[in-house]
Amino acid sequence: MSTQNDLLIAIRQITRAIDMSSKRLVKSAGLTAPQFLVLQTLSAREPKKPSDIAKEVYLSQATVTSIVDRLSKAELVRREKSETDRRVINIYLTTEGEGRLKNAPPLLQENFTKQFEGLDRWEQTLLLSSLQRLAAMMNAEEIDAAPILEVGDLTQDI
Repeated sequence: MSTQNDLLIAIRQITRAIDMSSKRLVKSAGLTAPQFLVLQTLSAREPKKPSDIAKEVYLSQATVTSIVDRLSKAELVRREKSETDRRVINIYLTTEGEGRLKNAPPLLQENFTKQFEGLDRWEQTLLLSSLQRLAAMMNAEEIDAAPILEVGDLTQDI
């Protein structure tokens, strides 16, 4: 088999692993990876503004607002006006949201991150530069993507 085919197979395996992980999360907890990450940022039990959540999970504020809308409808989070500044809306995790987090499987990137951090610095740099080159070869370097391993339309709000 050619090196080109081996590379395409590896890309497909990565895509399938991400897809399977995303489906497992939706099936077991009823959450997408971005929804899970929003809940996870709120698990510290301190209220957060949508803009703060957006910075933590590397998503736009509009995307986080859309995610919070869905989570609020499902009663996994609640919105409250700040007592000190009535213009500020804080987001809180509900008991139901805590339960969903506890029942959710670990995200694919959690295991990846542990293994990646165990590599020597030179190997981390080699992998990063190789994948950046691969993204450029696929004309994907301009696609806005958060470091969330999930399959889906990256141009659409989640």
